[in-house]
Amino acid sequence: MRNVTLKQFRYFEALARIGHFGRAAEASAISQPALSLQIKDLEDSLGAPLFERGARQVRLTAFGEVFAERVRTILSAVDDLDDLARAARSEPLARLRLGVIPTVAPYLLPRLLGDLARHHPGLDVHLRETITPRLVQELGEGRLDAAIVALPVSEPSFEEAALLQEDFVLVRPMADAGKPAPDADALKTMRLLLLEEGHCFRDQALSFCQMNSSLPREMLEGSTLATLVQMVGAGIGVTLIPEMAVPVETRSAAVSVVRFHHTKPARRLGMIWRKTSPLGPRFRALAATLRASAEAAQRDQLTPPS
Repeated sequence: MRNVTLKQFRYFEALARIGHFGRAAEASAISQPALSLQIKDLEDSLGAPLFERGARQVRLTAFGEVFAERVRTILSAVDDLDDLARAARSEPLARLRLGVIPTVAPYLLPRLLGDLARHHPGLDVHLRETITPRLVQELGEGRLDAAIVALPVSEPSFEEAALLQEDFVLVRPMADAGKPAPDADALKTMRLLLLEEGHCFRDQALSFCQMNSSLPREMLEGSTLATLVQMVGAGIGVTLIPEMAVPVETRSAAVSVVRFHHTKPARRLGMIWRKTSPLGPRFRALAATLRASAEAAQRDQLTPPS
């Protein structure tokens, strides 16, 4: 294998991940013909095809699957070397590839990004919003530097820093306003609206209700918290949402919100990163900034449920 470059590896990884020449070229900031040429040159150097070309999509060959795993390991190691050099020079972070779960991003990011800009000037933040399993995978592969998720992740290779603890509240039709909050047993008898499979918030809600996701016959699913709240407003059922989402998601819906009084469902949010990252001390400093920002947002943004 001769004349293979790291740039070709990065183009290959983008195409392997995205599965489309046009979108991979856009993500790599080059033209589609240039990307195609780089992939062809890589395959010629290897002497074996990496992709099966289709009319609308490309797929990795069996060799390409194995090659992709090795390439991601190499690119992660190269990025770590770059981080190591920056840490040795005591330079501030120049770029942060930050993942955020969807049940946090719309409600905390405006405040968090503003505080990051003030406390870490010059930091270029690249955001990735998706569900926890994908964030964990991409963080482990080196495609992200850090992620904000619900703790614990229980991944030995990650370091965790707690940011915020918050309660869940019950959203129900306006006709139920003023009624006492139900307990977990009572919730089992209601039509509970939850996020789709893959969202950690779904699992936390089911845990509070002591339900198995395959059991409730009256359970319905939505793709976002906004969808769930609007469904409640239409009289379809009830749902749980994190307290930080109340001001945004309930302002245009005919719903009532109530806190639980005794056993309260809650979650603990935190920032995670690879323990092997040479920039661990920088990430701890970032986590301290985000913790103060999240706590301030919790004090300033949230209005008491009615």
